[in-house]
Amino acid sequence: MVTQEQRKRQLAREKFLRQQQRRTSARRKARMRNTVIASVLGVVVIGSVALYTTGVLKNDDDKKADASSQTTPSAAPSAAKDPCEKPAAGSVKTQSWKKEPALTVDKSAKYTMTLSTTCGDIGIALKAKAAPHTVNSFDFLAGKGFFDHTKCHRLTTNQIYVLQCGDPTGSGSGGPGYTIPDENLKDADLKANVYPAGTVAMANTGQAHTGGSQFFLVYQDSQLPPSYTPFGTLSADGMKVLKKIAAAGENTGAGDGAPNATVVINKATVTKS
Repeated sequence: MVTQEQRKRQLAREKFLRQQQRRTSARRKARMRNTVIASVLGVVVIGSVALYTTGVLKNDDDKKADASSQTTPSAAPSAAKDPCEKPAAGSVKTQSWKKEPALTVDKSAKYTMTLSTTCGDIGIALKAKAAPHTVNSFDFLAGKGFFDHTKCHRLTTNQIYVLQCGDPTGSGSGGPGYTIPDENLKDADLKANVYPAGTVAMANTGQAHTGGSQFFLVYQDSQLPPSYTPFGTLSADGMKVLKKIAAAGENTGAGDGAPNATVVINKATVTKS
């Protein structure tokens, strides 16, 4: 029997999904508008008007692009709220591959990913045995410097509580050029469709096997369908950093936007032990 609380959560998820669908439509219209402008002016402007994120975390940068052209003092990020340091010198590499890297990860070994960010180091214990394709991909991408100098572009603070990273474009629409299969969707830690705090999981388009390089860090238990590969667990210190970022809020005031904290991954490394 479905309890009142379960029904309430279901309605909240359905409402959130409807919001993402409306944002998808808005994003498409914005792209069409920008194409027309570019053809008239002879200028190609690539803006952060497309935020593609994980299934329910999908396509909301139109809202942020609109806000950037008519920002109000209440919506603008405040320097006083930013708990993070300035990014290290350097720039994002433009890299793309046509297919997933060969599977070379050792399923019997332990792998740890460290995100050295402007807000502090975030350690992640990776699940090589349960999600070998995912861990193998992150090992490969980190080794290529793919994540270095990239921004964590999205923070959600309503119903779903995650920080999303891994897009070299910073817009939410970027990736490595290839996709990887979904894995570990029956992880024992995912109970009652809840991704518990401390989970690190893959973003996708809402369709099967569409994960690329974008991932999200869960700072508070979040109700989500088990469609997003859980491939790591945050360290205690990493969770402290994540909660500091979350406490600074996001820039729309609506619970879904760019983090007020300037979260940049200065360096991502994966180590085997």
